[in-house]
Amino acid sequence: MPIDPPSPATAPDAASVQPRVEEHDHEGAHWAIASGRWTALAMSSPSAWESVSQDLECVPAQDDRRWDLRPIEQLDHIGAQLLWNHWQKAWPPHLEMDSQHKAVLDQVALYTCTAPVDTGPTLADRFKAFVHNGPRMMFVARDFLRLIGQLTLDVGKLIRAPHRGPWRDFSGQLYQFGTTALPITALVGLLIGIVLAYLTSQQLRQYGAETFIVNILGLSLIRELGPVLAAVLIAGRSGSAITAQIGVMRVTEELDAMRVMGIPHGFRLVMPRVLALAIAMPLISMWTSMAALFGGMIAADLSLDISPSYFLSALPRAVPLSNLWLAMSKSAVFGILIALIGCYFGMKVKPNTESLGRGTTSSVVTSITIVILVDALFAVLFRGVGLRA
Repeated sequence: MPIDPPSPATAPDAASVQPRVEEHDHEGAHWAIASGRWTALAMSSPSAWESVSQDLECVPAQDDRRWDLRPIEQLDHIGAQLLWNHWQKAWPPHLEMDSQHKAVLDQVALYTCTAPVDTGPTLADRFKAFVHNGPRMMFVARDFLRLIGQLTLDVGKLIRAPHRGPWRDFSGQLYQFGTTALPITALVGLLIGIVLAYLTSQQLRQYGAETFIVNILGLSLIRELGPVLAAVLIAGRSGSAITAQIGVMRVTEELDAMRVMGIPHGFRLVMPRVLALAIAMPLISMWTSMAALFGGMIAADLSLDISPSYFLSALPRAVPLSNLWLAMSKSAVFGILIALIGCYFGMKVKPNTESLGRGTTSSVVTSITIVILVDALFAVLFRGVGLRA
């Protein structure tokens, strides 16, 4: 037999129109009776809003409590939204209300959307993302291979007709990428050599193997750290400059003008930069390694009393000449890859400044990542070259 709700209270006077919620027990059932005016005007004062909020906090939403809204004088969408949110956007199991209040609550319930619960990507979502990104990676590989193929054709064209080559562009890029990079690479290499020598000397002194610092510094700096450090610096310095230069030409429509005039982009823009970095990178790598060895030699003299004359005489015996050729060879590969990646991202820039910044950032990150991967590949392929048994 259904339980009748308690009789509605008498109409409140003018001093008690603020919204409120009261709890009553009637015939063994718990009732929450809302009364007053549940409107934006009635709840505009801070005291009224705080009072009704405290009343609602005392009435849990998830229980078998019955609600009676018939004593409410006025109910607008603000009051209905407050009740709906307190009910956690679900109708209570037992509810008594007038027809005009039900119409307002129905509108609020209809147009209030519950935020979906983020369950994370499913296996199907991951597969769709892989299918979506797979062709994009294939398109990137296709465009990059096309750029390499066009570079090969341009180099062949230059060999057949060297008098038509863009030698002025080549010399300018060689100066920008090579000569202007000498101070910063020498400074960084010098500091790396000093730090590495000081850290190594602390360990070698414990075992009485101070003389082996020449072997450690020679192999590590000439074979690995020198080329990689120079490549990382050039990728951040010159790789970003290549992307920015070509990207600005895209923004200012200079690339379109070159295409209309019949000037090939690969022959005038890509090839001079690739050749300039291919020649400059081995020289910068050797320069950085020399600066690092000089710093390590000074630190070894100060910390281990190893004279510079002994350091220079022991260095050729500790480091075979094949290590230098290996370092210069992979530095040339680093330079070609950095230039190609910079040109690729520069060509892909869209005619807006946001795309220019994004392309420059992607160029630097990709260049440094590729340099490290290629260096690891060289280390695996030539692990038996230049190392004494």
